[in-house]
Amino acid sequence: MENYFTILIDFIGTFAFAISGIRLASGKQIDWFGAYIIGLVTAIGGGTVRDLLLGIRPFWMLDGRYFLTTGIALIAMLLLKERLVKWWNMLFLFDAIGLGLVTIVGISKSMDAQLPFWVCIVMGTITGSVGGLLRDVLLNEVPLLLRKDIYALACVAGGLVYFACQYGHLSTTWTELIAASVVISVRILAFRFHLHLPVLNSIPPK
Repeated sequence: MENYFTILIDFIGTFAFAISGIRLASGKQIDWFGAYIIGLVTAIGGGTVRDLLLGIRPFWMLDGRYFLTTGIALIAMLLLKERLVKWWNMLFLFDAIGLGLVTIVGISKSMDAQLPFWVCIVMGTITGSVGGLLRDVLLNEVPLLLRKDIYALACVAGGLVYFACQYGHLSTTWTELIAASVVISVRILAFRFHLHLPVLNSIPPK
């Protein structure tokens, strides 16, 4: 049952990230196929980099449902575009949910490879944030990962909580739920209250 739960949050995260990617592409004069590609890259980009670093075949080569899930996300955006654009906060929530869920999937897969906990946290952060990085590069945006927003740090916080829960002998399902909730909450609270790290000011030349 716990394995099925991990699979479920993987696909929910894929859908949420695809929605966020397609939404951002909608203002860039991109056709439907281009929007689909942006959504797909956002959804699977981080997991692909993770799997390559782990030395395994990328997950989407073994399961075509990721392509189908992205297609469903595109259809949802096309049918509900006007409503979703008005509900910007809900679109932000999709991105936060996607960040939390796929981060946990990345940690779980890294644990299956029997890697140290700190590597698992790094892999979870890569899984959660690199898709958005690739999306922003393709759309010629300053990557959100490099801006002052709390993004990758939310993944790190969730990863630390994940292993704290494991140390407390919680079940895998509860561990994943709590850790994902931490990532999502940190991301939302940081945005809501304008929390961020100090910006690096320009360093004048000598």
